[in-house]
Amino acid sequence: MRLTVTTFLTLDGVMQAPGGRDEDVSGGFDLGGWLPPHFDETVGGWMGEILGRADALLLGRRTYDIMAAYWPHVTDPAEGGPDNPLNRLPKYVATNRKDELTWSGSHRLDGDLATGVTELKDRPGGELQVHGSGALARSLMREGLIDTYHLLVFPVVLGRGQRLFAEGVPPAGLRMTDSRNSPSGVTMLTYDSVGAPTFGTVGE
Repeated sequence: MRLTVTTFLTLDGVMQAPGGRDEDVSGGFDLGGWLPPHFDETVGGWMGEILGRADALLLGRRTYDIMAAYWPHVTDPAEGGPDNPLNRLPKYVATNRKDELTWSGSHRLDGDLATGVTELKDRPGGELQVHGSGALARSLMREGLIDTYHLLVFPVVLGRGQRLFAEGVPPAGLRMTDSRNSPSGVTMLTYDSVGAPTFGTVGE
């Protein structure tokens, strides 16, 4: 399976608490909920396309807890109810906590992260998808395990908060394979990893 990362970002790269004010207040973050005013049908359709390619989910523990508190209880057919891919798909959770994972289809990813994720990638299928999960995504960047990034950039600048590409992530080269815009101003970008970045000098 290909390992893909899908993340909502502000224009200045913040990924923290897109869905609600109290979603993630770690570090004293008080600007949560910047996504809903801009989440239109075009954005929803693109997310549906992405989830339609998933054979499994790989989640960090904070993102898992946020999603597990909401999606198992959704009954609205417009959101897919129990048939929503987030409920149906197997979910592998990178966590050191020993408490039970109660969301149906959840599995603890034990042992070395790189080894466990590599084993998942070696299984047949389409995509192993990471959604949100910034700390996990940065760990996967350091291991060179991410094949594709789906980045949804929202027309918001916050100036503070946790960022996907935080200081310390390794340099990387990317190739754009898709770009779309929504009426609400969201830019939806897909990049494939191509190894180390290349450098040059202007005028030479």
